[in-house]
Amino acid sequence: MRVPWILISILVLLQLAIDIYLFRIAMSRTRKDRWPRIQASTAIFFLIYLIVTLCLPRRTGNDETLATVMWLLFGYITVYMSKTLFVIIDLIASVPKLWHCKRIKALSWIGTAIAITLFGSLWWGALINRFRIKINEVTLEIENLPESFDGFRIVQFSDIHVGSYGSDTSFISKVVNEINAQKPDAVFFTGDIVNRRTAELLPFTKTLSGIKAADGVYSILGNHDYGDYSDWPSPQDKANNMMLMEKLQRNMGWQLLRNATTWIHRGNDSIAVIGVENWGEPPFPTYGNLHEAYPDTSDKNVKILLTHNPVHWIADVENNISANIALTLSGHTHAMQIEALGISPAAIRYKTWGGCYDSPDKKRTLYVNIGMGTVGIPMRLGATPELTLITLRSK
Repeated sequence: MRVPWILISILVLLQLAIDIYLFRIAMSRTRKDRWPRIQASTAIFFLIYLIVTLCLPRRTGNDETLATVMWLLFGYITVYMSKTLFVIIDLIASVPKLWHCKRIKALSWIGTAIAITLFGSLWWGALINRFRIKINEVTLEIENLPESFDGFRIVQFSDIHVGSYGSDTSFISKVVNEINAQKPDAVFFTGDIVNRRTAELLPFTKTLSGIKAADGVYSILGNHDYGDYSDWPSPQDKANNMMLMEKLQRNMGWQLLRNATTWIHRGNDSIAVIGVENWGEPPFPTYGNLHEAYPDTSDKNVKILLTHNPVHWIADVENNISANIALTLSGHTHAMQIEALGISPAAIRYKTWGGCYDSPDKKRTLYVNIGMGTVGIPMRLGATPELTLITLRSK
């Protein structure tokens, strides 16, 4: 219990510092008493709001509680990110006062405009942009690709986190329609179909079963799909959760690959689809085992690897010259749900956070899909929900 209270204490102190500064501004720069009163009363409101929100259960609460916490936190973030940005700019505008000069009033007004723009942008990302689907078309040349697979069309999607939508299937229906409109030969889903529990998937199974591809729909598990983000009464309940996941995906007509390989055949030609379980990062375990899924990756067969976390590609494939894995598909990063002009804070944490990456010898390619859904906060500021249409060509 220590960590939440430490977090609450830090956030409370930061909020108090910001609100005290804004209160002093309201006192010194306005002639009416109501503005300081408004600032003080809203500061108290948001202080109580923050404490109550952080005390709500996230691991043990039901899906409605989790969604409530998500939206409450997002509302708080939109207000205090905007306030913080204004305070920083206003402090810069006040630097000349150290030399007994006047504050740069124009800069303070610019800070106000930027803060308001940020607030509006965050809500635009939550109410509009997170439902806009972008189709990225990629053509990849593969050495020794069988002739019958030249022009093979793959649709990759990832990280739909259906629990974030409750039981509303409208956006997922839109996703399914967009996938089918691409007329794919195969569809690959690269993990994180739920947030915490398999039961979140129940309202969406009928919709997701509508995905059509001539050579099938294949999937793997992501870090959110194992039940590790939820507390369970017993190990058996957690095991039942995973059994339900396998059953529902099977009922949807998807082939779930858990450290396993399947083959797509066209006449006498074939390519291997390798699906590994999640490559965990601390404190979560690593379930993925490439050797178990495909014992000898050095053979001449053309192989496509599905692995949720792109860190796995860096660890096992990128610099492994004996690994004849032409294409790896991953998700996981979401581009941290923020991207502008090809720049994302995800680059601080992930070397490979979105798009195409090649090994040093140009023989192994990774594509990281930035996902469809949201987790943590219900917003995509840039980082538009992505479908990837990959066309394979003989090199």
